[in-house]
Amino acid sequence: MEARQINISAEFEPAVMNRRRSPRAPVSLDAKLGRSGLDRTLCRVTDLSPEGARISTYSALKKDSVIWLTLPGAGQIAATVRWADDFQAGCLFHRPLPDHLYEALVDVGAL
Repeated sequence: MEARQINISAEFEPAVMNRRRSPRAPVSLDAKLGRSGLDRTLCRVTDLSPEGARISTYSALKKDSVIWLTLPGAGQIAATVRWADDFQAGCLFHRPLPDHLYEALVDVGAL
C-alpha cells in the first residue's frame, strides 16, 4: 500500500500581546462595593487604570453585572464586571477616571 502525503495549510495571525487601552498600575486600595444600590461590602482594588480595575472581594461577582465601586476620594463609580474568578473580578468603568483622579489614586495606593 502506498503512503499518501496530505498537505494541510492554515492561516495564522500574530498574537497581540497587550490589548489594554492603557497600562494598569499595581495598587492596594480599600474600597466599597455595591450592587443595585442595595448591599455594600468591602473590597480591595489590586490594580487600576483610567478605564477599569481588578478587585478582590469577599463575595462572588457575576460577569456582566453592574456594580458601584466607591474609591477613596473619588466617590461612587459605576462599572461592569468583565470577568470574575472566585473572589477576584475585572471591572470596566462606565466613564474613564479623569487623569488627575487616576494619578492621585495611584499615589495613595502605591505598592
